[in-house]
Amino acid sequence: MVGVVVGLFVVAAASLIVSGQLGENRRLLLDTQLQQDLRATADIVARELRRIGAWNESWRGIVSDDTPAAANALNTTSAPANVATNDVNFSYQRTTETGGWRFRLVNGVVRTTLGPNMPEQDLTDGNVMVVDSFQVTREPLTTVRIPCPKLCQPGNTVDCWPEQTVNEFVVEITAHARADDTVRRSIRSRVRQRNDKVQFNVAGAPPQACPS
Repeated sequence: MVGVVVGLFVVAAASLIVSGQLGENRRLLLDTQLQQDLRATADIVARELRRIGAWNESWRGIVSDDTPAAANALNTTSAPANVATNDVNFSYQRTTETGGWRFRLVNGVVRTTLGPNMPEQDLTDGNVMVVDSFQVTREPLTTVRIPCPKLCQPGNTVDCWPEQTVNEFVVEITAHARADDTVRRSIRSRVRQRNDKVQFNVAGAPPQACPS
């Protein structure tokens, strides 16, 4: 009898150890999958934000003897300066496709529209993870005046000269595993917009780069 009791204690202890190890292994797998999915999502968002303002006819932004410089109408985004948003629209040109790009958080899922006339689709898998927070912040690093041959009238000022703004975007995502809400991860990435924003300030329609 004593041997049987000792044996039962040994079996119970072994079962607890195995059960704990299985639980930890499951939690580790969930954590790894969550981290990988977060990284993949942040990389896709950063890749697209980097392209804001890409323009197949960028050569039109350079003034010539008989043609004024044209403003880049694609260099737009709904992300305000230094304010986080979970719904960002932006524009760029890829081959013949123009505009229509978007990322937003809807009921724990980051959704995306990647192209004009394209249906919105899930970027993250709601069966795997629940996104608690998705934030995109546009940070203007610096703004400089681009010199023109002439001063602005009246007043001989430089107020109407073009302004070039260097933008960076900060992407922050926090999520937890659908199967275990104690498994939580966050990721933060920073991406520089390749096509600097140039704002034309000469009054008129269409606007022109420098006063004539």
